[in-house]
Amino acid sequence: MAGREFIRHVATIVSIDAVGFSRLMGLDDEAAVAIFEERRDLIDAACSKFGGRMFGPAGDSMMAEFGAPIDALLAVLDFQDQIRSANESLPPERRMAFRAGINTGQVIVRDESRYGDDVNIAARLQEIAPDGGVVISETSWHHLRGRAAVSFVDLGEREFHNILLPVRAYRVERGLTARAETQDVAPAFSFFRADGKGGPPAVAVLPFRIDADDPEIRYMGEGIAEDIIAGLSNTRWLPVIAMNSSRQLSDEALMPEAAGRALGARYVVTGTLSRSGGTLRLRAALDDASTNRNIWSRRYDRDASEMTEMQGEIGTEIVATLEKEVDRMEQARTFRVPWESLETWQLVRRGRWHMQRRTREDTQMALDFFLAAFDRDPNSSTVLDELAWWHFWRAWVNFGGSGEYHKDLEKVVHYSRKALYMDSQDARPHAHLGITDIMLKRPANALEHLAEALRINPSFAFARSAMGSAHNLLGESSRAIPLFQDAERLSPFDLYRFHNLGELASAYSHVEDWPAAAAVADRSLALAPSYWYARFLKIGALARMGRCEEARHERSLLLARDPDFRVERAEVIPFARPELNRFLIEGFLMADRD
Repeated sequence: MAGREFIRHVATIVSIDAVGFSRLMGLDDEAAVAIFEERRDLIDAACSKFGGRMFGPAGDSMMAEFGAPIDALLAVLDFQDQIRSANESLPPERRMAFRAGINTGQVIVRDESRYGDDVNIAARLQEIAPDGGVVISETSWHHLRGRAAVSFVDLGEREFHNILLPVRAYRVERGLTARAETQDVAPAFSFFRADGKGGPPAVAVLPFRIDADDPEIRYMGEGIAEDIIAGLSNTRWLPVIAMNSSRQLSDEALMPEAAGRALGARYVVTGTLSRSGGTLRLRAALDDASTNRNIWSRRYDRDASEMTEMQGEIGTEIVATLEKEVDRMEQARTFRVPWESLETWQLVRRGRWHMQRRTREDTQMALDFFLAAFDRDPNSSTVLDELAWWHFWRAWVNFGGSGEYHKDLEKVVHYSRKALYMDSQDARPHAHLGITDIMLKRPANALEHLAEALRINPSFAFARSAMGSAHNLLGESSRAIPLFQDAERLSPFDLYRFHNLGELASAYSHVEDWPAAAAVADRSLALAPSYWYARFLKIGALARMGRCEEARHERSLLLARDPDFRVERAEVIPFARPELNRFLIEGFLMADRD
């Protein structure tokens, strides 16, 4: 038993419980079981629709695992709506509601079961949820805020039985538009495309409208749209309608559906720009023209003196968000078509979906899809990119391990170089070559590749974070900090955001900004409480500030979560000079001083 190895991965766990099941059993046990099984089928179908996997049923409770927190929340909102509708046909005493708790964190994978504190936290959150309601953890909240038509009520920190640390909880409150957000009203698989042929759907960006006749900001409406079009064009896989065509459809009465059909685009980006006093306000939205459904929207407020800076900043941020949102929608669509009609790009998106699940089975399924796409189109740079990423991911999991580690990195280089041969203006292969150099302790070499990736696609948050890591490993932390901050802005809901924050905490540590290092490390831990590096850095920062009692408390938490932790683990971080490792280790060891 002592030698048994366990697989861990990050997941979002949903704990679901039937409210009043025992009471109904007392009234009519057979009817209660029948109602429960009908509701359970609705729950199972909703979870499957949003990419969830059920596990661990126990009596009137059940659990589901999701890759992304937003998918977990949308699934819960979906099945609660369906159950609410089903209950309306029953007398009040026979209605059965289901409450849910959602938590994101690390779980231990064992066959079809999932274990760990983060699974138990989801169950405890469910226990404090209202009938037919949802309560989420702070870890999930960081990924969900602003992503769905809901609001969150802060319930404060809660102490739970057998849970080591207090958990901040949030109750989900839904508005009138929440139901529309969770409904799946898309028709059978179809899409608009400018050339009318098969392949990925096109996106159109309409000129941003000006709320008032203000000539000083009128030029910005088209300018921001042009920035978005240029940025989306660099994503390589997504066709973008030219601005010369999009600017013809600036009629305010024109709905996104009509604009999409006119331009041959499934996705339509719209926005408005206004000025009130010294403040500029911009609203942007992404709609699916095939269903007339809003996918994403956001408001930006900036000082009028920052007009020029705002144009570039907003355009870059929208590009990063739209790329993720459109990709997420397309992954879901591929499951509505049979295998024999899947084209190469659909195979890639389906493989990406499984990669996001991060289980051993899903990872293998992802490779199967990527290889199937490779068989159909061995010269597709997109397919080659995915194969390069797959092998990098496996190398990262086995960092510094067996010969397979180096073989995987060799394959990353092979596929990336071939992808560049097929498309020299693809940013991803340059980024993959850069992070491979980082893994091989060559951060200086990595900078050249990452700089080229950002030249091609300035909105590439992953490349910005990787370049920050390369500078930090070289001891150039002051140059790394803005890059990590850019990545944070460009990808604020990234599931691996905790890693970027951990790297930022490391950079702050090396410039000896201890309050910032401790604060950012704490933000990283809010997203991933088991992330040892962030806790290690927080301990060192607290100790350097003379707050040794707090540092020792954090160290006890680190050892409680990771009893096998040894300070030597920090020695393998691939800094260019050993003294950079020693500097961080010395801070950690200062926690023992009075």
